[in-house]
Amino acid sequence: MARIARRLDDVSLDSPTLVEGFPGVGLVGKIIVDHLIENLEMEHYANVHCEGIPPVATYQPDSNELVTPVRLYVDADRGLLALQSDVPINPKAANAFADCVTGWFAEEDVLPVYVSGLPRQREDQAEEPALYGVGAGDGPDRLESVGIDTPSEMGMVSGPTGALLAHALDNDTTAVGFIVESDPQFPDPDAAKAVIEGGIEPLADMEIPTADLVEKAEEIEQARQKLLSQMQQATEESSRAEPIRMYQ
Repeated sequence: MARIARRLDDVSLDSPTLVEGFPGVGLVGKIIVDHLIENLEMEHYANVHCEGIPPVATYQPDSNELVTPVRLYVDADRGLLALQSDVPINPKAANAFADCVTGWFAEEDVLPVYVSGLPRQREDQAEEPALYGVGAGDGPDRLESVGIDTPSEMGMVSGPTGALLAHALDNDTTAVGFIVESDPQFPDPDAAKAVIEGGIEPLADMEIPTADLVEKAEEIEQARQKLLSQMQQATEESSRAEPIRMYQ
């Protein structure tokens, strides 16, 4: 049975903002949501039971309690929700999942914020990823009010994030989508930082620390350069496996 099963009954929310974090290009949405939950010390608010979620159970560090692989976390003081997913949603089941969660969004007057990575290789790694905002319902007006750029070219959002945005469009409800240039091969904390600072902070009118995202970006770039070097030497050396530390 599709439902949002609350774990915290004493939390009161007034038109909260929700940030979605499904795995995608550059893992941008997931990096953002994981970062918000950790840095803002958000509480596990609810388990999500929806059609389309793989039938698996998740366990967490330092706890013997099983939870669903898709969960909601809350920071009541900031009026912020985060949708964390440990698993991808099958595109064929994305519409059913969208029907499930957006019904709850409407009941709670939630402003959903969806994140999608735009595959692109930036030759200059110092160049900040381009960030665009799109929306349905009152979403475009909210984006315009805080000065977030419109897309520079035609595009399409697919997967579960695309289904959620399409659901908002079909049902004339308000939703916001952030589209950010992202590395198609590696997790991209730089893109996550761009979305937080250029999109979520002005839209939700809050400040979010991002210093440790910069550290993750440096670690990933070092791992990337090491991998490229190993690939260049592959024709001169015998095969071997070596661990490469990367954000996951």
